[in-house]
Amino acid sequence: MDKAKTSDVVIVGAGLAGASLALALSGHGLSIQLIEATDLSDSSLPSDRNLNSFDLRVSALTPRSIKMLERLGAWDAIKNYRHCAFTHMVVWDADGTGKIEFDGSLVGASELGTIVENRALVSELLNQIETREDISLTASDKLDSAVASSVENILNITLSSGKKINTRLLVAADGARSKVRELIGFSTTEWDYDQQAIVATVQIEKSHKATAWQRFSATGPLAFLPLPGGENTHFCSIVWSCDNWLAEELISLDDQQFCKRLSAEFEFTLGDVLGVSDRAFFPLRQSHAVSYFKPLVALVGDSAHSIHPLAGQGLNIGLLDVDVLSEELLLAQNSDIEIGSLEVLARYQRRRRGENLQMMLAMDGFKRLFGSRKIPLRWLRNEGLRSVDKMQWIKKQVINYAMGLV
Repeated sequence: MDKAKTSDVVIVGAGLAGASLALALSGHGLSIQLIEATDLSDSSLPSDRNLNSFDLRVSALTPRSIKMLERLGAWDAIKNYRHCAFTHMVVWDADGTGKIEFDGSLVGASELGTIVENRALVSELLNQIETREDISLTASDKLDSAVASSVENILNITLSSGKKINTRLLVAADGARSKVRELIGFSTTEWDYDQQAIVATVQIEKSHKATAWQRFSATGPLAFLPLPGGENTHFCSIVWSCDNWLAEELISLDDQQFCKRLSAEFEFTLGDVLGVSDRAFFPLRQSHAVSYFKPLVALVGDSAHSIHPLAGQGLNIGLLDVDVLSEELLLAQNSDIEIGSLEVLARYQRRRRGENLQMMLAMDGFKRLFGSRKIPLRWLRNEGLRSVDKMQWIKKQVINYAMGLV
C-alpha cells in the first residue's frame, strides 16, 4: 500500500472556484492538492469566431471579479484571447410597457461588466497553476472517502485511484451536484423551478451595441449577452429560462424553426436571429447549504449554493467566496491557527452565507414576480420598472451593487 502524501489543503474540483482558490492560496507556505474528476489533457481554445466556436457557458464578470483575476495573474491572457465588455443593460417586461435601462456612465464606469467564455477562464487558471510549485494537480480522479485521522486536525483522504492524502483542510469546489458535499453529509435547502435553461450562441442581424438584454415573460426570462464578432457579423450568447413544457417544445424544433421562434420571443429587438449553434439545456434548481463547513471541511462556490441564472451572478458570488475563504485561511496560517478549525471556517461562513442568501432570495423573488400572470402584480412590476428607471440615485445604487463596488 502506498504511503499517504500530505497536503495542507486538498481542493476537489478544478473549475472556476477550485482553480482560483488554489491560486489565491499559492505562495504563502501552504502545499495545495487540486483534484479534478475529468480529463484535462486538452485545454486548447478555438481561435475561430463562428456559431460553434464559442463556449455555450459564459459568465458576466463584474469589475470586482476582474480585479481578483488580475491578482491571480490570469486576466491578461483571458482578455487577450477574447471577451466582450458591455456598457449598457436593458431589462423589460413582455407583459406590459415597463422597462429599465442601466448605463455605466451613470457611475462614471467605462463598462458594467464583461462577458467571458467559461472554458477560457478555466484554461488560463490552469495555465497559471502549472507555474506554481506549491500546487499539485491530479486529473481523472475522484474523492472516494474522507475520515478523521488519529492525528489531531488531520483528514485521511482516499481517491478512486487508491491514492491517499493526509490534509489539514478539504474544500469542496465540485459544483452544484457536489459529490463531496454528499459524501461528507452536508444538508441543503433546495427547490425546483420546474424550468429548463436553454443555452446557445446565436448570430443576429443587428449589432448588440455592447448591451446586455433581458426580457421577462410569464414562462421565464430570456437573456441576450454580447459576444465579440466581426465587422459584419454579430453574435450573442442566449440563456432562455422557460417552463418545462415550453423547453421540451423548443428543444424539439429544428434550427430554422428555433431561430424564427426566438426572433419573435425577443420582439426582433436585434433584428432576425440568423443562425444558432448546437443547443444545450439543464434543469433549474436553487439550493443552499445549511452550513458551509464541518470540522476540517469547507464548501465554496456552487458546492455551497446554486442560484437562478437570471442575473448572471453565480460565478461572481463564487469568486467572492474564494476571496473571503482564502483571506481567512491565510490569516489563520500567519497567526499559527489551524486552517481547518471551526473558528476559522465559521468566520468564512459568517462573512459569506448571509450575503449569498440575500442574493438568492432576491433572484427568487424576481423570478416569481415576473412569472406571475396576476393582473395586480403585472401592474405593480411595470409601474415599478418605469418608476425606478426615472430615479437616477436608485439606479446608481443598483449598478454599484451589481458591479461589486459596494
